[in-house]
Amino acid sequence: MSDSDKYPADSGRRRFVKGVVGGAALAGVGTTGAAAINSATVSPGAGGGPTQAYAIENTAGPAPRGMPVIPIEIDSEGYIKGLWPEVQTITQGGVEAQVAQTDDFKGTGVTYSQAWFQYCGVQAYEGMAPDFESDNYFRADSGGYDWQRDAYSVGDRLNIEDFGDYETWGNGIGRSGLGKPATGTWRSEDTEDTMPIQVLRSTRIEEAAQENDFLAAATDQGVIAWLNKCTHFCCVPGYKQAADAAKFNAEDGVYCQCHQSVYDPFSIVQTLFTALPRPEE
Repeated sequence: MSDSDKYPADSGRRRFVKGVVGGAALAGVGTTGAAAINSATVSPGAGGGPTQAYAIENTAGPAPRGMPVIPIEIDSEGYIKGLWPEVQTITQGGVEAQVAQTDDFKGTGVTYSQAWFQYCGVQAYEGMAPDFESDNYFRADSGGYDWQRDAYSVGDRLNIEDFGDYETWGNGIGRSGLGKPATGTWRSEDTEDTMPIQVLRSTRIEEAAQENDFLAAATDQGVIAWLNKCTHFCCVPGYKQAADAAKFNAEDGVYCQCHQSVYDPFSIVQTLFTALPRPEE
């Protein structure tokens, strides 16, 4: 693992859920500077370079930025799936390459791209190939929570019905009633590397989605999801999973035990970072 993988570049970020309007604020990054970054980072490979993404905010610890949100939808049977961007062909550095990118995600004006997830080695995972065959449903892993181990076997699809007590759920860590979480994988069927994800159903997300177009488009029935890879050293954090989180005022947040980075799943911010290019195919 290279140093650039371990320590992603510092980023600017802008809060938009907790009362501050975001959106196009980072669009003012100079095009000359962006082009310089792009030319230095995208070769060899495809789909790298300066990237604006929406993420759950990093609030403490050494992580340089938040973890990227995965837009979701819930199907007619209640199963939760991540939305993968549209596959298209671009010309980059004079070479044609496939990328997954939706330029105007559900009419929000947000460019949603697979580049959001291209850090910490994830850019080389099989599931990150734009045309990887997947139904995109979130599937349970071995489970970070007792309720999840009781409800699912590994590989089962997560279903909204199993989050019915989200307004009261608690596990003795921090306050109860903030939301009900689960852990799982995404786009990882029959692959060597699995993409870890976390989902959370909360009334806070329901309320925030009423006031923000992107959250309304990227969440469903109060469910939000993110790629669960700490941006500091690529560890896998957890929401209300670590008993020692209270030592770092993180008992009600997403806490990474490796180096005490903390994330707030109720604060969705815009980040600017350099996405790592996918390896040449």
